[in-house]
Amino acid sequence: MSVHTAQMSNRDGRWVLYVALMGGGVWKWPEHDFGPGNVPTPAERSRALTRLGFLFMDGAEWEWTEYAERPDDDTSPVRLLASVQVCSRDGGLS
Repeated sequence: MSVHTAQMSNRDGRWVLYVALMGGGVWKWPEHDFGPGNVPTPAERSRALTRLGFLFMDGAEWEWTEYAERPDDDTSPVRLLASVQVCSRDGGLS
């Protein structure tokens, strides 16, 4: 079973969830756009991942990280990135 990292971030005011798949370009990563608005709930994120063909790994929990839009600039806006470990629903690569 292959383990992947699903990540969610806010891009241009829209929350986007994607699954980082190794061995392919970013343009091949499965993605779900939640649109503008509040941070999607854990249930909304779970449904989106299921539609993309992924399930949470046993015991996996969302982790939030903040990072500067412009590294090494302490006045830079802060961005949030959520991540969780997932696997393909069919057990193979997606």
